[in-house]
Order: sequence, then C-alpha cells, then structure tokens
Amino acid sequence: MNQSADEENKWNNRYQEAHYAYGKGPNLFFKEWLCKFEPGSILMPADGEGRNGVFAAQLGWKVTSLDLSTAGKSKALQLAKAHQVTMEYIVGDLEQMEFEKESFDVIGLIYAHFAAGKKSLLHKKLAGYLKPGGIIILEAFSKKHLQLNNLDPKVGGPKDIDMLFSKAEISADFENYDPLILEEEEAFLNEGEYHIEKAP
Repeated sequence: MNQSADEENKWNNRYQEAHYAYGKGPNLFFKEWLCKFEPGSILMPADGEGRNGVFAAQLGWKVTSLDLSTAGKSKALQLAKAHQVTMEYIVGDLEQMEFEKESFDVIGLIYAHFAAGKKSLLHKKLAGYLKPGGIIILEAFSKKHLQLNNLDPKVGGPKDIDMLFSKAEISADFENYDPLILEEEEAFLNEGEYHIEKAP
C-alpha cells in the first residue's frame, strides 16, 4: 500500500466517526484573518470535514475544498447544507490535481501537513494558483511540537519532524511573498477531540 493510500485510509477512518473530529467551528486564526478581506475565491487543501471551508462560504467566499477523504467530503457537505451554503469539494491527491494558474484570492492551509518529501513542492505548486496580491493563511504545528508529542502522544500532530514547520522553511517555500505575520508561538487548541492541547 502506498503512502497516499495509507493517508486516505487514516482520514477516512477518522472522519467516519459520528462526531466532527475537529469540531464544526472554524479555526480561530483562520477566522481572524479571513474576516480581514473582501470575499472572493478561496482554495482549501486538506479541508477534512469542511469546518473552515463552510465558514468561508458563510462569509460569501466561493470555496473550493479538497481532501483525500470521501468521508470528509460527506461530512463537509452535510455541514454546508446545515448552514445553507454551497461549496465545491474535490476528493483526491493534491499532487495529481491541477487548477488554473492565478485563479484564487486566498489559499487556506490550516494544519495541512503534507508528506515530508512533497511538502515544499506542493507549497510552491499552490503558490502558483494564487492571484497577484493574494493571501496565504497558514497555521500548522512547528518542529518544536514533536517534543510535546514525544512526552504525551495524545497531543496529536505528525510524528515525522520533516512534516512539521519552521519559519525558515515557510519563508523559503513562499519566497516571493511579503509576510503580514510569521510567528512561532504556543497556543492552546480547543478544536474537537483531536485538537485539545498546547501547540507550538
């Protein structure tokens, strides 16, 4: 079984549970920053059960979400229906997908941890889909999070340090962008069952 299939099975199993693994409300950092901009088109890779994509749709954004998980798509569309909004949701591997160049105003990367060998390549690919002057909203676990994970595996997050982030890596992957904010800080997450933890 290849790595992509392993990941697909992992997320399908998680999202098949009755509850929403990370809750139904948006990530707070994503909410704070998305609300600063006028609605346009937004691409949401690794959108899982759709909490962030649905929130964007509620604000009037044209949302394209994608994920490996068919179970995630099903839950996302249920959530969208409950909030009386629509979104496009594509199931598949981002590496195999193509979108029109410079077609999105915002790309939301919320805990979108890609395989170590593909992370930078996918970031650069995504950057090509952003319109000039567009915005990338990114929140993720830093490499320091592995220390917490080793002490307490229940805190979650990737266990491969190369899937985690550093400020230097983010700057290199998005080298043609001027950061509005690029910080590494501890935050306490309270997002469903799998994000209740201190996270750097």
